[in-house]
Amino acid sequence: MRFEAAISRALPGIPASASPVDQIAYARDLWPRHHLAVTEGRIAEHRPGMILWPASTEEVARVVRFCADEGLPLVPYGAGSGVCGGVLPDDRTVVLDLKRLSRRRSLDRQAPSVEIEAGALGIRFEEELNAEGFTLGHFPSSILCSTVGGWVAARSAGQCSGLYGKIEDMVASLECVVGRGEVVRFDRRARGPDLTPLLIGSEGVLGVVTAATLRLHPAPPARAFAAFSFPTLEAGWNAMREMFQAGLRPAVSRLYDPFDSFMARLGAVRRQHGHAGAGDEPTEGPAAPARGARGPGAGAAVLRGLLRAPGLLNQAVDAVGSRVLRGATLILIFEGTARASAEDLARAAAIAGRAGAKPLGEEPARHWLAHRYSVSYRQAPVFMAGAFSDTMEVAAPWSRLDALYRAVRGALGRHVFVMAHLSHAYPDGCSIYFTFAGSAPTVAAAEAKYDAAWRAALDAAIDAGGTLSHHHGVGRSKAPRLGAELGLGADVVHALRGVFDPAGIMNPGNLLPRDAARAARRPLPPPPASPVIDLDSLLVHAAGEARLGEVERALEQRGLTLAVDFGAASRELTLDAWLAAGAPGAPDPWSDPVDHLVAGFTARLASGAELAVRPAPRRAVGPDLFALFLGVGGRVGAVTSVHLRAHGASRPRALPTSLPRQPPLGEAEAAWLDAVVSAARDVR
Repeated sequence: MRFEAAISRALPGIPASASPVDQIAYARDLWPRHHLAVTEGRIAEHRPGMILWPASTEEVARVVRFCADEGLPLVPYGAGSGVCGGVLPDDRTVVLDLKRLSRRRSLDRQAPSVEIEAGALGIRFEEELNAEGFTLGHFPSSILCSTVGGWVAARSAGQCSGLYGKIEDMVASLECVVGRGEVVRFDRRARGPDLTPLLIGSEGVLGVVTAATLRLHPAPPARAFAAFSFPTLEAGWNAMREMFQAGLRPAVSRLYDPFDSFMARLGAVRRQHGHAGAGDEPTEGPAAPARGARGPGAGAAVLRGLLRAPGLLNQAVDAVGSRVLRGATLILIFEGTARASAEDLARAAAIAGRAGAKPLGEEPARHWLAHRYSVSYRQAPVFMAGAFSDTMEVAAPWSRLDALYRAVRGALGRHVFVMAHLSHAYPDGCSIYFTFAGSAPTVAAAEAKYDAAWRAALDAAIDAGGTLSHHHGVGRSKAPRLGAELGLGADVVHALRGVFDPAGIMNPGNLLPRDAARAARRPLPPPPASPVIDLDSLLVHAAGEARLGEVERALEQRGLTLAVDFGAASRELTLDAWLAAGAPGAPDPWSDPVDHLVAGFTARLASGAELAVRPAPRRAVGPDLFALFLGVGGRVGAVTSVHLRAHGASRPRALPTSLPRQPPLGEAEAAWLDAVVSAARDVR
């Protein structure tokens, strides 16, 4: 069938194109593996059949109904800035560009909150909020070329996540069009049942996000800046851990490894002597190895030669170590009132000092802020020089962070040159952001090396107890290993897809492994006989049958607490029953969006099958499956063990909001909940 004729008849009034120029433009996202083919002039092989530009939710619904009826694959498209292969169409695929859905539907100054359509471009949206005296607090490095819908679909994180949380912490409600063209609206409920966590991070395989209601904050009246040099990377991340566990919430906390810090200092020296250029900004990102190596000249040849011996290059960096490279650099920025920001920075400086840090003043942090989006433009020099680069963001509890760092760095280092920085810290753990670069004599050899590096790194992350993604998502690049992390959970997501996308048209091949999940299953260890406390991560691991009072007593012996209001919850409740009831009395997630209640859990579904989600501070590996258990009354199954956040005496400054915590569950949403429960409970 001809797309043009069929769509013009079925969808009059919606702009559409099947021109070769548009097909090439919408054939991929920014997955770096695609760039290798581009460097030798290969035009995209996977081109969509048609691109449509709807301007309303109703038009999106019409397109989805048409595709479901015709059995045509459908790919939602924001700004195309994804880096995991989330867009890989074929000649039958309809690409749905959402950028015409960019209206701000409403602004509630009292809550405050905003309802915004999914196609709104990030930077324009934030600037419009700033003009009204507000901020979303979400600043991904891709903000110049990403959309609100893309943020939600990928479960993204922004550079100020240390104060405002990730995108899932900002969502108050979602409007989506699901697989038969139904328009659904799901509200966030702090105590469940809550279907929004199932759509957030679903990467276009469950439906099309068309609008979101997002929490806002007053634009910060003041900032406080500081930077510190630590003798080692480990000393730096231990200081970060202590800061967050002491209740401090720096909007920005970024710790750069010794090599990255050394390159940043070189750039600062060049600026001081009037030699600054485009390559002299902070080295976060892939361009640091490529300075002076633009194009096919001598510098590029040197770069390619170095990167073809990555093992030696990494060994050389390790050999000179922190003593020569002069340690790791931590950048801190606090936001809020002038007084609160100054007080919190003083507390953070004291913690850094006790860890052996030397103050570097404000300039490194101010310079980082001025150039914080430059990382989005730093891959081009590497590819122009005949090399390749990419980034990988993983996460783990603090107690596993060292093992994760060493395992992934070692796995990558056999194939590519590696740098790292730590950002997106939480009381219970942190994300590690690896940047790597490599080279090979031919594009085919480079693709093979690139694939080998990724396979080794993903396996290392899983084996070290980390999560495959903190905020980039899964796409197609990590989908083959999703089953290794989620096990039965990957099959649960398949079941959810059967509910929301029964025709199977939504971005097929993205996120979900085709057959890896079942092979990855292993018997789960038994729940702990008594609560096990991870003092490094401030997590307590307890059986679902353990009682709240038992867990609280174990924590009190170590000077910790669950911070539960026992006026709202009986100490005799089992953890499973407490969670099934919505965790009454638990800390308010809106007051501290950086924290969370549950880091990981195991459960036995009603079918008898066992589900395990490993502990992590945050993850971006599809839907948040804990939403199937919190406040759902045990209908899906029983929680058999859980990793809960433990709290010390110091608590963070609350971020007040009047947004409703428990909106009523309407009839339509209840029907979707019933369908989700029915599908998930029967997974085997």
